[in-house]
Amino acid sequence: MSGRTALSECPFTTCRSLHPDHLWIWRPNVYVDENDRTWLPIIMESPVPSTSGASCAWRRLKGVPPSSLQTESSLQVLMRQIEVSRGEAMQPSRLPPSMLPLMWQLYPGRRYRASDSSFWRIVYHIEINGVEDMVLEQLPDP
Repeated sequence: MSGRTALSECPFTTCRSLHPDHLWIWRPNVYVDENDRTWLPIIMESPVPSTSGASCAWRRLKGVPPSSLQTESSLQVLMRQIEVSRGEAMQPSRLPPSMLPLMWQLYPGRRYRASDSSFWRIVYHIEINGVEDMVLEQLPDP
């Protein structure tokens, strides 16, 4: 056999389990789902290309229509399902300020509705070597 890895040996798979129905904040940087699994958030800010300068010219070269250009950045969060010691739950009023909501609830159409009424789409939900990663992206207000 050549030095290639067979597809069946690949450690990356689309997550076969369902998306969590709810994610509640337990304490800073720890969320818990309905199955008592802990999820750790990693906040990412994804720059959305601007409508000016080289970025706009590059997108035209790539065939991206000008109507799809946005001027804002998009907040994304990587939720990693890792079992950690939870410690004591904190009351929401005692939590430090955060860019993330206190709770997400799964909605139809591969998205979540947050406790602040914002919507977050599921960019992907995968499992690698037994670890689930789910990336959520905040959608702009309608």
